[in-house]
Amino acid sequence: MIDRDKVLPHRIATLADERPDETAMLDVAGRSLTWSQLQTEFQRWAGALRAVGVATGDHVVTMLPNSFEAYLAWLGTSWLRALEVPANNMYRGETLRYLIENSQARTVVIAQRYVDRLTLVADDLNLLETVVVPDAEGELPELPFRVVRGDDFLAAEPASDLPGPDYYDVAAMIYTSGTTGPSKGVLVPWGELYQSPLILPADLIGDREPYYAVSPAFHLSGKISLYNAAIPGGYLVIRESFSPSEYWNDIRQHNVRGGALLGPMAAILLMMPPQEDDADNPLESLMMGPMLPNIEEFKERFGVKRVCSGYGMTEIGFPLTTGWDPPNPRTCGKRREGAPFYEVRVVNEHDEPVEAGTVGELIVRAGDPWVMNQGYWAMPEETSKAWRNGWFHTGDAFVEDKDGWLYFVDRRKDALRRRGENISSFEVEAGINAHPEVAETAVLGVPSELTEDDVLAVIVRTPGSDLTAEVLVEWLIPRMPRFHIPRYIEFIDELPKTDGTFRVQKYVLREKGVTAQTWDREAAGIVLPKD
Repeated sequence: MIDRDKVLPHRIATLADERPDETAMLDVAGRSLTWSQLQTEFQRWAGALRAVGVATGDHVVTMLPNSFEAYLAWLGTSWLRALEVPANNMYRGETLRYLIENSQARTVVIAQRYVDRLTLVADDLNLLETVVVPDAEGELPELPFRVVRGDDFLAAEPASDLPGPDYYDVAAMIYTSGTTGPSKGVLVPWGELYQSPLILPADLIGDREPYYAVSPAFHLSGKISLYNAAIPGGYLVIRESFSPSEYWNDIRQHNVRGGALLGPMAAILLMMPPQEDDADNPLESLMMGPMLPNIEEFKERFGVKRVCSGYGMTEIGFPLTTGWDPPNPRTCGKRREGAPFYEVRVVNEHDEPVEAGTVGELIVRAGDPWVMNQGYWAMPEETSKAWRNGWFHTGDAFVEDKDGWLYFVDRRKDALRRRGENISSFEVEAGINAHPEVAETAVLGVPSELTEDDVLAVIVRTPGSDLTAEVLVEWLIPRMPRFHIPRYIEFIDELPKTDGTFRVQKYVLREKGVTAQTWDREAAGIVLPKD
């Protein structure tokens, strides 16, 4: 039997019955949907997808700006018990081709602004059959697929006759950074999405209050934003992308008392020139991850009363939480108590628990079913490796103090994170190595002034090449996501490697870090185009 609160489409149906005319979603540009309208619209999308051939179990790639349509495409796909595969809006080139082909999707729903990217990889898409452009206006580029425009697409009858998904069904397949290989499609069940909002303090927002977040719907954090509003009976306020110049205007205009911010976003707000009215806003409570080291300065300047944080991954939800105002801003929190009954350990290479104060890998499992990932799509070996000994291995190094507070130390796996985006160093290296004058590349993260990482590429050129960093970056811009393009580039004669196995010793490069010989894209004044 369906637990209606655990599955977002059913929670929406409940709210549509209880408060049909109250706001469910509001866009800062002025659009709004009531709960009744939201239910009608996502069932309309379900009917439209069914009419173009999408059936239960099918995979549908979506590439849409953060908008009502991004949520409607997801909910509509899920109502059919099909599986949405949201593509990061910055994907292009090989990264986009790989996601579409690897996911085995036969249907893509894509905004007109992104269609040109599809034309560049169309010849290498062997399974794709149908492309839906919901906002199509005027001429579209030629594509070797059936193209369905918005007016025709949404003319179908709503699929209000379906039972919808259950909590053990997959809510989405979200691609996350690879370690020694390409990105992996994480099978995320509805039960995992449901437990994620429960990490939030109950008084973050109240009944019929706005929840403001700028996390995109192609991320786990964006998907749970609507849950964060729906579970307590609030409503979601969205903006297409984070705007530091408009953030506080949005907070004031919509009387936002509680919301969420990524740590790098908070850092950018703190770097903005101080204004006399900085603290004159209604925001009281924030979920921030990771928390700024100078969080007290942020709170004082902007009049925020309390902040909480936690730790989570696309694969596991959020097993750690700090509660309001932890003893120091570096901690990711303590183990959550109660449902879904997470177990968390810090272990050595043999999965044996280590003593307090000792660095080890964080591993997780849960007592309740369907609150963690169902594996990696079409990667049984990667799934088995991650779920070794019945525990999910995060690949992150942690240390626990004697009082049970847990601290993130480093990423054991070969991935990094820049301004909220997980980055596979393997994929960035592959993109750079595609340049004909690049012989070899090692990509790693270096500390950023905005928290998290900046991307450093250490490159060996082909013999006789005089390739410059500027020329390389210009070549990369149309070929890879913006957040993949390195900020720092350094050319060297040879990468440090292990004896015998010849593996790149990235720890040597990390210890060296950014030097006087390292080229800095931002210092050079090169501005990347917006996606």
